[in-house]
Formats: sequence, structure tokens, C-alpha cells
Amino acid sequence: MGMVNMHEAKTSLSKLVEAVESGAEEEIIIARNGKPAARLVPIDAAPKKRRRLGLLAGKYPSMDFEAFQAMDAEIEAMFLGEEK
Repeated sequence: MGMVNMHEAKTSLSKLVEAVESGAEEEIIIARNGKPAARLVPIDAAPKKRRRLGLLAGKYPSMDFEAFQAMDAEIEAMFLGEEK
């Protein structure tokens, strides 16, 4: 689609909005007398919240290298169907 004239935009606005909402079209340019006049783009569903770093800091004990290696062996045993 890309660019549509004003008449087409008036007659098929709901179809154009659906195409942009669904992601079938990233944007649609509406032209007047062959010249771009407006851009139809989707609105983000929800504003993106900033993620807070360290959210779980101190809630779980840290794991030392030996414990990590032991878990690695335990997980491998699970994949191989071995009981531990």
C-alpha cells in the first residue's frame, strides 16, 4: 500500500487503520494532489517502563563457583534420566 490518495483514505480508513494496527503495514502515507500530507502509524500499546536494575538484590543467596558446577552436573544428570 505505502501511499494512498485522500479519496481512498476517506473511503477505506478502517481498512487502512487495521493494516497499520496488525503490522501488515508499518506506515501509510496519505497524499493530497500527489504530495504526501499525513502519515498513518500505529500507537504503542503501552508506554515502555524503565526496568529497575537490582530488583532482586539480596533476596537470593549468591552462588559460588563450586555450587554452580555441582548444579551443572545435577542438570546434566536430569537430562540423561539419571537419579541423583
